[in-house]
Amino acid sequence: MSATPSKSESSGKMRRNILVLMPLAAFLALAALFLVRLGAGDPSRLPSALIGRQAPKTDLPPLAGLSRDGNTVPGLSSAAFKGEVTLVNVWASWCVPCAEEVPFLERLSKDTRIKLVGINYKDPTDNARRFLNRYGNPFVAVGVDASGRSSIDWGVYGVPETYVIGRDGAIAYKLVGPVTAENLDKVINPEIAKAMAKTTAR
Repeated sequence: MSATPSKSESSGKMRRNILVLMPLAAFLALAALFLVRLGAGDPSRLPSALIGRQAPKTDLPPLAGLSRDGNTVPGLSSAAFKGEVTLVNVWASWCVPCAEEVPFLERLSKDTRIKLVGINYKDPTDNARRFLNRYGNPFVAVGVDASGRSSIDWGVYGVPETYVIGRDGAIAYKLVGPVTAENLDKVINPEIAKAMAKTTAR
């Protein structure tokens, strides 16, 4: 004949169950809040603490053997972010969306209002160079971030990401994810126009 648990044993078991479930409930509540804040999980709406601040100090070597229009493509330094509106695209050869956005970066490279530069993220040199030779090189400068340390300073979540930098060297906008036909017309071009208007008004 089995013993019936006492009231104190039942309440103790219930308390233990509640204690076990509390961390899970807290995690689910935080996850739900995070998704709401991101606009139903849209990663392109991730905020950046760097918006409005000066672009991070950057001193990256060039991608060896890379040329554009017969000229050697230089590396990337902070001097590139002053004097004109600049787009900084963080990319890698192993990133599938990076290949898909190249045609739209090519369109941006023909926009005389801006300068388009790249940060190559954690990539073997040969792979990165082959990638640009295959898909096209839209960049006037490419800095190699082999360790990923510089990208951390930029607040990179993952590749690709694109930043709009004003003439004053401050970050005006950050796009997480690839440049597409839709966000090029609806987001990137308007952000470039805003950066142009802001910096010309000074």
